Amino acid sequence: MNIAQKRWKLKGFDQAVAKKLCDDLRIHPIICNMLENRGIKTFDQAKAFFRPQLNELHDPFLMKDMDVAVERILKSIKENEKILIYGDYDVDGTTSVSIMYDFLSFVYPSKRIEYYIPDRYKEGYGLSSAGIEYAHTNNFSLLITLDCGIKSVELIQKARDFDIDTIICDHHLPGNILPPAIAILNPKQPECSYPYKELCGCGVGLKLIHALCIQLKLNNEYFQKYLDLVATAIAADIVPITGENRTIAYHGLKKVNTDPNIGIKALIEQSSLKSQISINGLSFIIGPRINAAGRMGDAKRAVALFIEKDINKAKEIALTLQSENTNRKEADSSITEEALAQIQLEENAHLKKTIVVFNDSWHKGVLGIVASRLLERFYKPTIVLTKSGEYYTGSARSIAGFNIYEGLDKCSHLLKAFGGHYFAAGMTISPDHVSTFKTEFENIANEILTEDDMIPEIEIDTEIKLKDLSFSFYNILQQMEPFGPENPKPVFCVKNVLNNGCKIVKEDHLRFEIVQDGARMNGIGFNLAEKYEILDQPEKLDIVFTIEENYFNGKTSLQMKVIDFNFAEK
Repeated sequence: MNIAQKRWKLKGFDQAVAKKLCDDLRIHPIICNMLENRGIKTFDQAKAFFRPQLNELHDPFLMKDMDVAVERILKSIKENEKILIYGDYDVDGTTSVSIMYDFLSFVYPSKRIEYYIPDRYKEGYGLSSAGIEYAHTNNFSLLITLDCGIKSVELIQKARDFDIDTIICDHHLPGNILPPAIAILNPKQPECSYPYKELCGCGVGLKLIHALCIQLKLNNEYFQKYLDLVATAIAADIVPITGENRTIAYHGLKKVNTDPNIGIKALIEQSSLKSQISINGLSFIIGPRINAAGRMGDAKRAVALFIEKDINKAKEIALTLQSENTNRKEADSSITEEALAQIQLEENAHLKKTIVVFNDSWHKGVLGIVASRLLERFYKPTIVLTKSGEYYTGSARSIAGFNIYEGLDKCSHLLKAFGGHYFAAGMTISPDHVSTFKTEFENIANEILTEDDMIPEIEIDTEIKLKDLSFSFYNILQQMEPFGPENPKPVFCVKNVLNNGCKIVKEDHLRFEIVQDGARMNGIGFNLAEKYEILDQPEKLDIVFTIEENYFNGKTSLQMKVIDFNFAEK
């Protein structure tokens, strides 16, 4: 099976609006073109985009049930009740629990607050029956769920039957029936007029803390101290970097780079990061180390890390997570290799539109990562399964054009359980049904997916000339950070350039120099060695790339990070 080819799509923009922005802002026209196609059409919108202000955050009491939630927490404090803070084992869940536990412990220093993170393997994702039983057995009268609970109708009814009040802080889409909680904080719920709908779970938790600060007449610093942890959750949970998320991420990154939470600081030291940390750094360097706590052991350690006040103790926890992240990387690397070998041996695998691989001994904690790696390589809906007790359990990842949750739903008669959303899902299946499922899943994909759907699309912001790629242009580009969903890192296309020398480095990568009308620039193309023969031809090229700084021998230069290239269009 060959690596998936890509198709290029150049974004459009309103030229008149972009021209007006250019006149008002007096910056490079290409920047204004990109702003317009990201929905930024006026000077005031551009000002808010480039310089987001914390005083522009929305009033937390605009969120439905916020007044009820605040009143119930303050009642709990006044009457010396026991409070249990419950959150999931991923980055969004553990950071949410950390900020809520830390804040409530400050305003209610009674040692009657605990936190609960479910065991990834014994309890699974979301609110668990074991968690409710724990709250009941240990006489908690208030349960605060973070990053979960919005679909846990029966479990929250069970808590209610035990005389436990529940406050839900969640950001996932609600079902048709809302749980019988005393308060539900979720901007996506019906009749919630909160202006911004895309907060992550930790963001919803921050709004509750902000509301409590207002009610208790505490300074803004008492909720703003958590912006670095919320920025980490925003990065890891892949929510849109727009509106409030952009403001929180912008200021959260400043805190990460100047005065981070002790736990974040310890993780940074372990990862040996030297440069300024971006959203990308939080996503791919810090996030995996936090997730390793739950993937390879007990996720409670992530919370312990973020609420720790002693830097030396934090360093000990961070060292453990660093070690477990190394084990996780070794596991996902070896399993990916085994999965690739399994695909190579499968008859007619290259003709199929799906991938389903399984092995009894694969580590359950890295199945989602492996599925993502296979999808990135082959661009096909992918399911990776391993044995868990009497059943196979697995993770699914999908492509644009194929809703993996709906695909699994059509095979639900073969599954013991499943859940998820458009691009990612989890499932449990009997070993007796795996072969039949694999056939039916492939048939469903064949009915839905076209040949074009099987080719990944690269969205290109704009065409550019090499002569325009100056440091002054790059510096303005950097002010568009933080990048992420709905504000992606700008992708450019340069056309009709000549290759002025190329070589393969470290077996899989390409390094080359590009020339256009006298202007030159170096480029690096990771995992593009298979396309070397195109570079080796004396023909002009079109190249899709992002721009980055390169540090070498004490000198800084700009270079292309090449995404794809082909012969120039005639």
